[in-house]
Amino acid sequence: MYFDEPTITELPTDECWDLLRTREVGRLGVNADGFPQVLPMNYAVDGDTVVVRSRPGAKLRSADGQPVSFEIDDFDEIRRSGWSVLVKGHAALVPVEHEARERTEDTMVQPWAPGEELYWMRIGTAEISGRRIVPGRDRVWRP
Repeated sequence: MYFDEPTITELPTDECWDLLRTREVGRLGVNADGFPQVLPMNYAVDGDTVVVRSRPGAKLRSADGQPVSFEIDDFDEIRRSGWSVLVKGHAALVPVEHEARERTEDTMVQPWAPGEELYWMRIGTAEISGRRIVPGRDRVWRP
């Protein structure tokens, strides 16, 4: 038995946004303390931005007003298939006077980690892209 080669396809922008809306946890990429860091974050999608909540610390100081990336993915180890979505943009802390707007039902972010997540941050999207890998199909070899 032979297998066709797997295929990789680029995802359309609309599908990338649809996939972003299916998850609660992604990874935020920032440059902090002189090194690239990738940190798990709870998030929600609001229009064409990603909204996260965080505690004070290096990631907030390093991300505010800076370019960041945000990634989610899904994979099936058995079938060797999956997809990923990458958002590139600039992060901005939400001023306290606008914080009530972030607490709408659509953008409510429920942190998994214990403690109070005091700050809201929005990632304005400069670019979004995604890819899907699909395994090859079985083929039967016949001489």
